[in-house]
Amino acid sequence: MKLKKQAKLEYGLGQIDIAPLVDVIFLLLIFFMLSSSFTFQSGINVKLPKAVTSDILREENLIVTITSENIIYLNNDVITLKELENRLSQSDAKMRPLLIKADRRASVGRIVDVWDLCRNLGIERINIATNQEN
Repeated sequence: MKLKKQAKLEYGLGQIDIAPLVDVIFLLLIFFMLSSSFTFQSGINVKLPKAVTSDILREENLIVTITSENIIYLNNDVITLKELENRLSQSDAKMRPLLIKADRRASVGRIVDVWDLCRNLGIERINIATNQEN
């Protein structure tokens, strides 16, 4: 004697457990936070002048920073004008563009000294960093 059991199907809205979904989202968030890379500009604090016509440079630049106290940095290293001349006279330095980041309170004479030094050494691509004016 066989008993037949009828399967009852219930139709309707079932509840979805979203706890695993939340876990996966948090794991993805942690993964992307840990795998992303951040770029920071150098730690020398200068207030750049504003300009209406500013272009974004894409090449690897030599960065000469002049602070409001007229201290010269070459790629975050404090340097004198004579040392700057020695470092920039190297052949690979002449081929790269040079970016002057001068504080707006730096003396124009010091900026011109650096500019003239670069031109005398044969560096042709000299740029001055500015912030875009809004």
